[in-house]
Amino acid sequence: MHLQRIHHVAIIASDYEKSKAFYTEILGLRVLAEHYRSERRSYKLDLALPDGGQLELFSFPEPPPRLSRPEAAGLRHLAFVVPDVEEALAELRGRGVAVEEMRVDEYTGKRFAFFADPDDLPLELYEA
Repeated sequence: MHLQRIHHVAIIASDYEKSKAFYTEILGLRVLAEHYRSERRSYKLDLALPDGGQLELFSFPEPPPRLSRPEAAGLRHLAFVVPDVEEALAELRGRGVAVEEMRVDEYTGKRFAFFADPDDLPLELYEA
């Protein structure tokens, strides 16, 4: 087996329209496809990342809440590479998104910061 890259990350939203607006309007991801799956009473939205990867956004009736942030077992956070963390944070703040203070990775010396999506999923910006 030869893994090449992550193809997609799937996210279940508690408020589909709110999360759709966040990922498309705030983060600027492009919609590839959107489908309503009536048998599951669920939307599936495919969003393009600039590197060819994708985010899949799902809606399901009454999904259980995340147990804790960010140290629950399973996915800890989702990190996006940006050329300038400080500039990206200013843009998020300008769009009304609460962001944490910028930090420096003690091992790489790279700058990074956290913020959250509408369901409080931890997201990270990591400087290239």
